[in-house]
Amino acid sequence: MLAAGTTLGPYKILAPLGAGGMGEVYRAHDSRLGRDVAIKVLPAHLAATPEVRARFEREARTVSQLNHPHICTLFDVGHQDGVDYLVMELLEGETLAHRLEKGPLPVAEVLSLGQQIAGALDRAHRAGVVHRDLKPGNVMLTKGVAKLMDFGLARAHGLAPAAGALTQSPTIAQPLTAEGTIVGTFQYMAPEQLEGKEADARSDLWALGCVLYEMATGARAFAGESQASLIAAIMERHPRPMTELKPVTPPALERVVRQCLEKAPDERWQSAGDLRHELQWIAGAGSQVGADVRAGAERPGRGRQALLVAAVLGITAIATWPVAAWWDGRSRTRASFETLTLRPVPIFRAAFAPDGKTIVYSAAPEGNLPRLFVLRPEAPEPEAAGEFGTHLLSASSKGELAVLTGARYIYHRVFQGTLARMPLAGGAPRSILENVREADWSPDGSELAIIHDVGGKDRLEFPVGHVLCESGGYLSDLRLSPRGDRMAFFEHPFRWDDRGSVNVVDTKGRKTTLSSVYSGLEGLAWSPDGREVVFSASKAGEKQAVYAVTLGGRTRIALESAGGLTLQDIARDGRWLATRDDMVRSLVVHRPEWPEDRDLSWLEYSWNGMLTRDGRSLIFSEAGAAMGPTYGTCLRGTDGSPVVRLGNGKATDVSPDGKWVLSLLFTLPPQLRALPTGAGQARILERGNLEGYSGARWFPDGDSVLINAREPGGADRYYVQRFGGPPPRPVTPEGTHAGRLSPDGRLILAQTGEGGYVLFPVDGGESRPAPGLSAEDNVFHWSADGRSVLVRRGSRLPARTERVDLSSGLRTPWKEIAPRDLVGLRSCSMGFVSEDERSYTYSTIRMFSTLFLVRFEK
Repeated sequence: MLAAGTTLGPYKILAPLGAGGMGEVYRAHDSRLGRDVAIKVLPAHLAATPEVRARFEREARTVSQLNHPHICTLFDVGHQDGVDYLVMELLEGETLAHRLEKGPLPVAEVLSLGQQIAGALDRAHRAGVVHRDLKPGNVMLTKGVAKLMDFGLARAHGLAPAAGALTQSPTIAQPLTAEGTIVGTFQYMAPEQLEGKEADARSDLWALGCVLYEMATGARAFAGESQASLIAAIMERHPRPMTELKPVTPPALERVVRQCLEKAPDERWQSAGDLRHELQWIAGAGSQVGADVRAGAERPGRGRQALLVAAVLGITAIATWPVAAWWDGRSRTRASFETLTLRPVPIFRAAFAPDGKTIVYSAAPEGNLPRLFVLRPEAPEPEAAGEFGTHLLSASSKGELAVLTGARYIYHRVFQGTLARMPLAGGAPRSILENVREADWSPDGSELAIIHDVGGKDRLEFPVGHVLCESGGYLSDLRLSPRGDRMAFFEHPFRWDDRGSVNVVDTKGRKTTLSSVYSGLEGLAWSPDGREVVFSASKAGEKQAVYAVTLGGRTRIALESAGGLTLQDIARDGRWLATRDDMVRSLVVHRPEWPEDRDLSWLEYSWNGMLTRDGRSLIFSEAGAAMGPTYGTCLRGTDGSPVVRLGNGKATDVSPDGKWVLSLLFTLPPQLRALPTGAGQARILERGNLEGYSGARWFPDGDSVLINAREPGGADRYYVQRFGGPPPRPVTPEGTHAGRLSPDGRLILAQTGEGGYVLFPVDGGESRPAPGLSAEDNVFHWSADGRSVLVRRGSRLPARTERVDLSSGLRTPWKEIAPRDLVGLRSCSMGFVSEDERSYTYSTIRMFSTLFLVRFEK
């Protein structure tokens, strides 16, 4: 031990901080820079050992390669009077191990710290460094920030292993720590490490799974009364379900941890970066992470691992291999693609007919007005069927189609209209129910399951009229299982944001969330044997892959393509229908002094543009892989100057003085923040009991905010909150949305669950219907004099907008907005309109689809 006052170069020892198998750690003062640091000293009796000194030097070389906000920084390395030492940043706080002595952490903190640790590991792994001793004792918590420490056992690729590297104790003062055999701390060691094999990045991910488990439940994932029983637990058993220990554990988090703790490295997460993104997605899932989950049965141990335990413990065991041939066989299949359509138009839904050869699909030859087309084996080209405005939902085993007539485009591939039955062989559709979005046939073709909006909530019904589940967000892509005992669907936390999770519900209304949160969830089908739900999604950005998830929640990538794929249907013989959908998105600004409109898009997906009062700056939202799962709030000059990213989140409004932007951050819990457009810090508005935000706008005085949100179990409604004040207070009934605030800040014009528009006084009082407005109207501007609003009826193209007088309901044309060419144009959405109504923004999306038949061969 070094005494206080001892100097090592410019560093003066102040006090001891702790000790480990690789050295002693002291608090010291750096006289040159006037700061306190942490000094790790290799004791003389260990420095005399070449193997230990080599490992100590390896730690210095390893940490020097890494520069990351969640990795303890190495400042200096030195040698004096036979003492080797490392100088590192001094971290004030406590280790995660000490924090866990007080019990489990809140879910939000688990997700936050997990992302930070995964980010640190990702940085290390990309530098070729494997930590090999990740545990709570090697994570320091300082003001809510995690710092990964102690790379004494780390192995950098390209560095020769020190002699005896597998024969030294890695730590002291820790229970059940190996001595003389294996590098690491047993409770957090992966099976391959116990086998004496070389640890790689996936071994660190096993350890991180153990840490996440412990943070969430307060208990260790694996325990034993002896080293032998602990090894047996790690090699052969699965931890108790986290929800048994901590019922509020999000199912998505349990699935992430379960995949970290797969016995075989190939079945775990393959990169810390992917794991970090997954935790980030869960944090942005809102209420979805709290949904019900039922884990699959525990799988038997792998034979090779059982035999290893028998060898290590000197016991005899009989073990069997699980049936894995189907998985391995599927992973070795080869996909071939047959092009079925040649004209690049938006294709929204496609399905196999009962004969497995005929294909029916709905597409929009121009704009977004759908029509049915039938591809028959004997025909050289698709044949149009039915009237324009007919959208395919599903095809029955009896050759009958479920379609929407009078289909109105909403967003993505979502339509709403009148549910009807239509013979595939020909004939007019027979109407069943209005205002339906999704429907699918039972296997025998006798009943329909549907999704529709009732009172501001999405309902899934099977049969029609019998409610199985509902959501305050929205549901999509409904499909019944081959046996008809379950329905699979996507659940999206926020209206018309296609992020969400894969869920199933049985005929008794028991819902299970199968997947973590993905982006771009569009396209779902059951495998022919009903064991998997196959779906297309992306982790971030536009490119979609096709995934498959078992009813136990085990997910795999089923097929990837350079252009991305949207799954449409799966035939009984395993063939797929899939589309490649190429998107072109534009954010356009119109100013009266410009000779033509300007496209001021930035990356993959710029939308929701709004101008400052002087018209010089454009605030907008940006999605895509570069922005991560919570999007980005951005600013750029209308002269096309470089983009400034103000922060994460979806931009919703800019303050009257142009100094603040309201931004929704889809985290757990969600946040409504005000981001400064200039210098300053973001300000978080008190959330109160809100569980999900849909929108927010400034009041004209810039001191209050109008919020569209919902409380647990409720539907959207409007709330008022003072900027920087107490939690929001409700001012409209549940089921109100799509609202606008009057220019004087006294009235809210909002759509109700019944579909009409109502004027609600902000300060209370009697509400009254707004004349001349219907459920098909989208109100996008309130005139400065408060007498009229600008609306767009429906989503037909080109976008024809009108002015509606709020006293008489009189409608007069305002502008027609759309590009000249409507081919592939899926949507044209109005955004911001200036106070003088001379400047405005709008967004367009073009989609060009190609339909493929996908076959698989071994």
